Amino acid sequence: QCLLSGSWRSDTGCRMVVSILGKNGRFSGSYLPGPAASNSEILTSPLEGSQQDTGLVPQPIFSFTVHWRLRARMTAFLGQCYTGTNGEETLHALWLLREAADSPAEDWKATR
Repeated sequence: QCLLSGSWRSDTGCRMVVSILGKNGRFSGSYLPGPAASNSEILTSPLEGSQQDTGLVPQPIFSFTVHWRLRARMTAFLGQCYTGTNGEETLHALWLLREAADSPAEDWKATR
C-alpha cells in the first residue's frame, strides 16, 4: 500500500518531502529542485496535494502543486504511486510548469 508521507528523490535529484498526510488524502510539504536548476532557483518551496484513498486503491493516483518562492511560477504534478514485488514504493508522474505571461499574446510560451 503506497503512502506519500516521507521523503522522495527523483531521477534528476529533486527532493519532495511530504510532512503532513491527512486522513482525507490531503498532504503538504516542501520541494527542492535538483542540481540542474540554476542557483537563483535553489530554494525549498511549499507544496500541497492530495491522493486517492489507499483503502479503496492500493496504488493511488496523486496530484500536487509547487508554489515557487522566487519567481511567478507554479508546477503541477500528476501521477501514481506503485508498490513493487519487493515492497519498494515508486512514484511515476508528469508535470507542467507555468510561468506568468506578460500578456495574452505571450500565453503560448508560458507553459512547459
